[in-house]
Amino acid sequence: MARIVFATLGSLGDLHPYMAVARELAAHGHSPVLATHPYYRARVEGAGLGFAPVRPDMAEYGDPAEVMRKAMDLHHGSRWILENVVLAKLAESRDDLMAACAGADLVVSHVLTLTAPLVAEKLGVPRVHSVLQPMTMYSCADPPVMPGMPLHEQALRWGPGTWRALYAIMRAASAPWFAPIARMRRDMGLPSAAAHPMLGLSHGVPTIAMFSRVLAEPQPDWPRPTTVTGFCVWDRDGAGAGMSDTLRAFLDAGEPPVVFTLGSTGVFDAREFWDVAARVSRSLGVRAVLLTGGDGPAERPDLNDGTRLIAVTYAPHSELFPRASAIVHCGGVGTTGQALASGRPMLMMPFSHDQPDNARRCARLGVARVVRRDDWREPVVTRELGALLADAAASARAKEVAAVVRAEHGAATAADALEAALAGAPRR
Repeated sequence: MARIVFATLGSLGDLHPYMAVARELAAHGHSPVLATHPYYRARVEGAGLGFAPVRPDMAEYGDPAEVMRKAMDLHHGSRWILENVVLAKLAESRDDLMAACAGADLVVSHVLTLTAPLVAEKLGVPRVHSVLQPMTMYSCADPPVMPGMPLHEQALRWGPGTWRALYAIMRAASAPWFAPIARMRRDMGLPSAAAHPMLGLSHGVPTIAMFSRVLAEPQPDWPRPTTVTGFCVWDRDGAGAGMSDTLRAFLDAGEPPVVFTLGSTGVFDAREFWDVAARVSRSLGVRAVLLTGGDGPAERPDLNDGTRLIAVTYAPHSELFPRASAIVHCGGVGTTGQALASGRPMLMMPFSHDQPDNARRCARLGVARVVRRDDWREPVVTRELGALLADAAASARAKEVAAVVRAEHGAATAADALEAALAGAPRR
């Protein structure tokens, strides 16, 4: 069977979807390999999957909290990641990927693995590009919220022609950033490429869009062919554990709680999120579960009274979310997918990157309300969460959307699409 290499960089939200698809492929008899940051080795191998380390090793960047504060900045976070994590380590990433992809039958690239197209081309290995969120389809027909861009809210009302011009300006303005990619191609003996190294990653290859159609329907300007798979879910912790007995007992003891979570990255720059969440829950008289990540109940006993409010470091979203009354989160696409599948309405407080766009799409669906991060204060959150919990239409709509999301079987659909690409793309 085939050796399929998934090249990905980023947070757990950029890892877990590929683990879900890899497990499906392994069940089909293939040999999937996750090629990613070295510190994910134990998590990947613990799930019974192949692993290959690819730099950068985020441990070399110092304090994780400080790194995440820079990476999650609303206006500058995306550029910080591109300059300091991706472009600063191109040669190391290329060398590691060359080793990981030796003998591969298929390479699956991610929006941040800019050297994956070069490696696949050099080795003569077929490639499929993958997209985890609608924002990175860069559509003119269904444009995204781009928080780093001036007038981005007004830009959503502009027509496709304006967006084509805007993307052309973006390509031209960012071209100097990617000069190292052009030099690397020459050094590797590869011909120059007309496609933009980031905006054109899917140029000439099949694409799998690993999100649900409820977030974005295929558009005429999407790359062809593109397969929309649905969300691909893997949500065990590093040890493969499920929900704790303590949390299960809390859920069994009363009415469904509101769940508050900041995903795997927002927890490093939570600010007043947990304190406001606790006060609002008490003010509204609702039970609450706080998924605090590294800031667990041992450090915050005031957030863990055990009857109306409980703080735990982790719980699988697929187990917890369906037992909630509402879900409050920052809009990472993985958490968004799990919330949509749970059939529960959402209050979203986006940080940066794709999160504002995901939040807008959920609000457009009628299943979410949105609070700006700078507005995360007790009066605002009390008003918005109270209105959400009282909104019968949002609750009903959330259940309708969940039925669609669950029927997509994202990981299985993605695995089938990769097998089809493998069968139709002869090795050079």
